[in-house]
Amino acid sequence: MKKNTIALAALCLLANTALAQNAERRLESFAQHQNTLEISTSDGKYLIRPYSATVVETAFIPKGEQYDANSHAVVLAPEALAATLKDSAASIEFATPGIVVTVQKSPFRISYAYKGQPLVSEKLGYVRKDGMQAIEFNLDQDEALYGAGARAVGMNRRGNRFQLYNKAHYGYGNRSELMNFTIPMALSSKRYAIHFDNPQIGYLDFDSKKDNTLSYETIGGRKTYQVIAGDKWEDVMASYTSLTGRQPLPPRWAFGNFASRFGYHTEAETRATVDKFIEEKIPLDAIVLDLYWFGKTVKGTMGNLAWDKDSFPNPQKMMADLAAKGVKTVVITEPFVLTTSSRWQEAVQRKVLATTKDGAPYTYDFYFGNTGLIDLYSPLGREWFWNIYKDLKRDGVTGWWGDLGEPEVHPSALQHATGSADQVHNIYGHDWARLIAEGYRKDFPNERPFILMRAGYSGSQRFGLIPWSGDVGRSWGGLQSQMEIALQMGMQGLGYMHSDLGGFASAVLDDELYARWLQYGVFQPVFRPHAQEEVPAEPVFRSERAKSLAREAIRLRYAMLPYNYTTAFENSQSGMPLMRPMLFEEPQNDAARSISGAYLWGKDFLVAPIVEPGATRKELYFPAGSSWFDFYSGQRHGGGITEALSVVPEHIPVFVRAGAFVPLAQPVQSTKDYSARQIDLHYYHDQSVSASSGKLYDDDGATAQAYEQGKYELVRFASKLQGRELLLSLETETGRAAQAAERGYKVSVHNIVAKPQRVLLDGRAVKFSWNAARKMLQVSVPARRQLSAKLAVSL
Repeated sequence: MKKNTIALAALCLLANTALAQNAERRLESFAQHQNTLEISTSDGKYLIRPYSATVVETAFIPKGEQYDANSHAVVLAPEALAATLKDSAASIEFATPGIVVTVQKSPFRISYAYKGQPLVSEKLGYVRKDGMQAIEFNLDQDEALYGAGARAVGMNRRGNRFQLYNKAHYGYGNRSELMNFTIPMALSSKRYAIHFDNPQIGYLDFDSKKDNTLSYETIGGRKTYQVIAGDKWEDVMASYTSLTGRQPLPPRWAFGNFASRFGYHTEAETRATVDKFIEEKIPLDAIVLDLYWFGKTVKGTMGNLAWDKDSFPNPQKMMADLAAKGVKTVVITEPFVLTTSSRWQEAVQRKVLATTKDGAPYTYDFYFGNTGLIDLYSPLGREWFWNIYKDLKRDGVTGWWGDLGEPEVHPSALQHATGSADQVHNIYGHDWARLIAEGYRKDFPNERPFILMRAGYSGSQRFGLIPWSGDVGRSWGGLQSQMEIALQMGMQGLGYMHSDLGGFASAVLDDELYARWLQYGVFQPVFRPHAQEEVPAEPVFRSERAKSLAREAIRLRYAMLPYNYTTAFENSQSGMPLMRPMLFEEPQNDAARSISGAYLWGKDFLVAPIVEPGATRKELYFPAGSSWFDFYSGQRHGGGITEALSVVPEHIPVFVRAGAFVPLAQPVQSTKDYSARQIDLHYYHDQSVSASSGKLYDDDGATAQAYEQGKYELVRFASKLQGRELLLSLETETGRAAQAAERGYKVSVHNIVAKPQRVLLDGRAVKFSWNAARKMLQVSVPARRQLSAKLAVSL
């Protein structure tokens, strides 16, 4: 009965499509081979196979071509599913327990449904169109679309035609149609995604002609796509990141504050900047060195990739001294070797450069000089590049910044070992990150790499790639676009997208803009102010007022380390992004589909950045299904309503979900001094919440795959409201290879409107305090190893 219902629903979708599939494509035969449906047509062959009940792949191989099984994005092995094949006079139905693929025989047509609900259908299959290969899909009239990489065009991206060609957009503001990450993926408000598994350049059209058509066009390559579906957005995120890989947990210091600018010219300037942060008591975990570390001038030196000993006379000692102060050193690298570089002859002799069709190094001019490009697709190029990284790492470099990796200029005639520039352009940054990640696994297997990259592709997250939104203009428009960019990239697997806090391009000195950008930065994945040096990016060199506001923002960032690190751990396990769009909260709410000006930070924070100058009011929609508490004042707000909020200079509006457990810590100068042995645990009590849960994840912050190796502690929190008694429990799980740490808690229970009659800890009465004005109960849970504790509050 269920199969018939699914088939009927899929056929109803087909009946409503305006265009039949290619009239010349005829079905000739079909057969199921293990878990794959193979269909022969008059012009080729289809291979349809499920990876799971929520992921199905369809590949078309035209006659005369061989199947290319090599995917740059997919790493999941197909599951052994009980997929069933049903043949009727009109159609073939290939069903998993979740996704059902229906193939109409004449005219030949493929559609997809999930648990009886139609998702999407092909129009003409793969065809030739204007010299490109293309495929089109039918869309419902009212579904919203997301994806296509990093763009700023509005949260619902339907109505746009996007070029798939990674390209920098210098100084952009509140709109950018083409940026550094162009991912061939579309997500629908119907909770499905289509990933076009081909990195070659082309276009992704989100119904720009307003005829209910999703179109993918490319110059060549694989004709393969995956359909991903789920009951909830969490399921779609989990399935897509299972397919393409999940982000490993970064080192803990990556969640601290960075000092960065274009750029620090000397060792003395670098040391003085770090000392200034310490003097001003502004926390700091890393300093980023732009291209002056290998050359005194912007032009002519790229490709040296070795310390300029005049400007940095003793880099090893400098990095060791900074590390002793808790500050890591991150250096910029680029894939260009200029003909004026000290390494040019070496690069030519070692045959590490991309070439002309005749095999000579391909050289061309761009902003920084006359250059060649490292061929990441040649074993010689990869080995040469990695050895440079390895030597720098052994000298003391802790993190890597890969810049210009689109590549910024990549002539079509240039040849790599595996194909032309246009064939690999969109995966160059992806494979650059792969080079570093694989190098670490081989030579530094116990360490987590930090890989900041300006370009990437589907699945780049599995290499630990940390993306940023490029050279954004230092303007209010530049700030306004950042939430959309980060939210969309998180939906596409790259959960660490962030911006140059304060803005990068142009010499604008605007302390209000700077403070608001940093206040937003507290609740984005990486806190890294960076800019051209005409106006300092570092708070220590700003006005006293700006410095004071920045200090408070940075101290809050450090206080939130336990919550942020736990959220990052969840991302590594489930694929859920750190920044989450409002549509995840209310997928059936049409209005939520287009919201990007407010978002969820992790599971429990609602954040509303201030992106207009002089703002005194902010309208905010509070998601339904929860009550929300002002993080600063404790004021309660109901869900499902829009309110006009008063805005203050000291912080942006931030709210916490009723029933949330929020672990915080005392701020430290750097994460070197961080300890999770004493946690400030906040619980947001509300009569509407009868039960809730939360967690705290902790490890040493440095060991690669610490969780997988059992080198961790995980504390689970739970609440239960029974009549007038509130029960809170803490249960510690210690990994098989971990030593239990002594951990204590100062528990703060919010929204306690009257003084409790008593508080019991493991059945015994304990001292507590209650603040009537703040409606807050506080009680201490003494430190002990592998803590298991129960608090009972008589309300």
